[in-house]
Amino acid sequence: MISEALESMHFWEMVSRTTFAFITLMILARLMGKKQISQLTFFHYVTGITIGSIAADIAAQSETPFLNGAVGLIWWALLTVFVNYLTMKSKKARKLFDDSPTIVIHRGKISEQGMKKARLTLNDLNMMLREQSIFTVTDVNYAILETNGQLSVMKKASQEAATRKDVKAPGQEPKYIPTEIISDGNLIKENLTELNLTEEWVYEQLKKNGIGKVEQVYYAEITGDGSLHIDMRTEDKK
Repeated sequence: MISEALESMHFWEMVSRTTFAFITLMILARLMGKKQISQLTFFHYVTGITIGSIAADIAAQSETPFLNGAVGLIWWALLTVFVNYLTMKSKKARKLFDDSPTIVIHRGKISEQGMKKARLTLNDLNMMLREQSIFTVTDVNYAILETNGQLSVMKKASQEAATRKDVKAPGQEPKYIPTEIISDGNLIKENLTELNLTEEWVYEQLKKNGIGKVEQVYYAEITGDGSLHIDMRTEDKK
């Protein structure tokens, strides 16, 4: 009788543990946002695995103190939310936790430095290109390895589908790779340097568009033809 009672107690303890872990994960998943899935960087990948492991210990390991497991699960999730907040507000924190995109093909030429930084082999690069139905590097103008491990590709103008090549129109290569130069009201000076552009040029372009301060701009990027695309802050649009 005693053993049966103990078994029954263990059964309901595991049910309650599992239910708590399930509900807590649902709440924390909503709290942490969709970035955990849609933009799965290495940091978020490790975080997801760790939170899942803690929840599994709470549900299945009776040796794990219930309160300790719950505190660990919630605290880890809160740390993740805090890091996400930091990466939204600080470019340095974003680069620290999520790294930054790496150019592996620049103007049709494979960047050895970019390949080393991304720790990619030529076989890896060719495989990622084939996954996008590109079977030769000569069709590629730019290729960028994103922070989530995906490869973004800009084809050469002559290889774009049914635009210039099919109608025998001359294919002009873009002057620049589209690059952000203003993010959340802040000028990204290193990107200007890579594009051989000056801050004075940016201020002049903003002035032409009736914008007096960089802080008024939420996002701005150099397009392929060298023009400036500007997205004003919402309050300024209103």
